[in-house]
Amino acid sequence: MAGWAAQAVELAAIATGAALVILGILLIVLSLLISRARGVREGGAEAGGVVMIGPLPIVFGTSQRAAVAAMVLAIALTALALILFVSGLAPLRAAT
Repeated sequence: MAGWAAQAVELAAIATGAALVILGILLIVLSLLISRARGVREGGAEAGGVVMIGPLPIVFGTSQRAAVAAMVLAIALTALALILFVSGLAPLRAAT
């Protein structure tokens, strides 16, 4: 790409990333407000997550249901990333 076109694409990627971070923060705040409005008891929340170390996933959660949900989401996101990279929509950059 030409110099100015590459800068425009990079700027668009940065703006998209910043918008997604802000959207994530807003969703967290919204979920907290909704749970307060519904009067959810303390300790009634479940959480789970996945840490990927290379190809090895480490799945954790406060319940089996949360861990399974985190694992399913991790599999879906990994598949989406592979599809994007293989299709060329998210090209890998060479280190410069």
